[in-house]
Amino acid sequence: YKDVEAMADNYIDITFFNGSIRNSEQEEMAKLLRQKSKTLIAFGSCAHEGCVPGLANLHDSKEILGYVYTKEKSLVNPEGTIPQTETQVKEGTLEIPKFYDTVKTLAQTVDVDYYVPGCPPPVKLIAEAVDAIAAGKLPPKGSVLAPLKAVCDECPRVRENKKIDKIYRVHEKAPEPERCLLEQGIICMGPATRSGCGAQCLQVDMPCTGCQGPGPNMPETGAGMITALAAIFGYDEENLTAEDVEKLMSQIVDPVGTFYMYSLPASILRRKVMKK
Repeated sequence: YKDVEAMADNYIDITFFNGSIRNSEQEEMAKLLRQKSKTLIAFGSCAHEGCVPGLANLHDSKEILGYVYTKEKSLVNPEGTIPQTETQVKEGTLEIPKFYDTVKTLAQTVDVDYYVPGCPPPVKLIAEAVDAIAAGKLPPKGSVLAPLKAVCDECPRVRENKKIDKIYRVHEKAPEPERCLLEQGIICMGPATRSGCGAQCLQVDMPCTGCQGPGPNMPETGAGMITALAAIFGYDEENLTAEDVEKLMSQIVDPVGTFYMYSLPASILRRKVMKK
């Protein structure tokens, strides 16, 4: 820390910052590196949108620490001790970072110049970002350094514009290898997710889970996916009633974990509203 603090402001040409902001130490480092860097890049889904750690925004810090240190079955903590930011011992005061209620993205903490999405970022996107930096050909500030199209545009699977009548979880159905997974009833986030990954998951019969973030014309991945599902459910009064659609939606076991696996902190929802 002291080495970085001793640097002149803007001493670092480019910083690739990995990770969301969960505690006070991470926030401190984000602000310090922003001060010392000419260009700051949110590198990967955690910095870009909050990623899987961001699902902790369904709870507050008290609930999380209480569960981990008093209710988790694998621990032995008869006194119910929960870590404190400051603890007095005979040698003095021990300090650990403050555990925040809310997981934040890098851009919710400091000014960010560019974003490289993915969990992890695809090698191709990393190489292209480095090449653009080296050549001085970066796009306008705030750009996501990835293609504009959706994952579906990279996916080799065939779409037949068929409607679905049942939702399956990944382990519940062996998919047909060449057909669109979504049209087989397996939730695939491809229509709502930015491309650049080469649709690698889909090529091994796994659905897209949305780690590349939303496309440029979508407010967020979750809202984009709900719109896509509305289209594929094919609601009309003759063939599929509102009750039918509601029945289909109820088959999605974990809507937040499915639609916002990587993006809850960056979404319109951001977090669950907690009682004051």
